[in-house]
Amino acid sequence: MAEGVKGVPENSSVVMPRLFCRDVAGEIDFCQKVFGAVELNRRPGPDGNAAHALLTIGPAMIMIEAEWPGLASRAPIPDGSSPVVIFVYVEDVDITVQRAVTGGATILVAVQNQFWGDRIGWVMDPAGHVWTIASRIEETTEKQRKDRWSGILTEQNKLTPAESHETKTSAEHDVRR
Repeated sequence: MAEGVKGVPENSSVVMPRLFCRDVAGEIDFCQKVFGAVELNRRPGPDGNAAHALLTIGPAMIMIEAEWPGLASRAPIPDGSSPVVIFVYVEDVDITVQRAVTGGATILVAVQNQFWGDRIGWVMDPAGHVWTIASRIEETTEKQRKDRWSGILTEQNKLTPAESHETKTSAEHDVRR
C-alpha cells in the first residue's frame, strides 16, 4: 500500500452492500424516495444507462450495480426468495413501508411489533431485493427479550403443526435480538 494512504478511505462505510439490478436508475429512485438516500455518484455503462451508483442511507453506504457479463453476480429473482435481506432502521416504519408500497414494493411481512422492542415490516422492492424496515419502539432488557421469546416458544408448542406454520411471525426469524 502506498505510504500515507489509508486502507479504509475517509468517510467510507467499512461494509457496503452491493445490490445488483436490471434497472440501476429505478433502484436509485426507489432508495431515494423510500429511504431518503443521497446519491454520491453515478457512472454510465457502455449503453449510456446507469451502471453503478454509490448512495448513502443515513450514515451507511450502499452501491447499486448493473449486471456485468464478466461477473457472476446477478439481480435477484423478484419472488421474495433473495438470500440477502437488508435491515434498515428508520424513524417511522409505518410511513416508510407505505412509501415503499407506493414506490412499487410488495409487502412480504406486514408491519408488526416484535418481542425485542422493534416494529418491523418486510418488503420486496421492484428489483427483487428484500428489505426489513424497522423502528425502535421500546427499549428492552435481555431478561425481557428472553422471557418474551420463551413465551412465544411456549405458545408455538401448544399449537398443531398447521396452526404453528400459519402463526409464525418475523420475530422468529431473528432469535439473536
